[in-house]
Amino acid sequence: MNVDLIFKIAAIGILVSVLHQVLVRAGREDQAMLTTLTGLIVVLSIVIKEVSNLFNSVKTMFNL
Repeated sequence: MNVDLIFKIAAIGILVSVLHQVLVRAGREDQAMLTTLTGLIVVLSIVIKEVSNLFNSVKTMFNL
């Protein structure tokens, strides 16, 4: 696991939270919710890819 992954997820979180606050203050709550949902999906896809790589590494390590 790389530290860059943690920084990437943190940057996405900060960006999404700022966009959410800006959109809520502009009165666009629906777009703010969609922005938050999109950020969550992006982060989950990154995490799922990394978990898949972990399982593949364990598989090859134990010759399964």
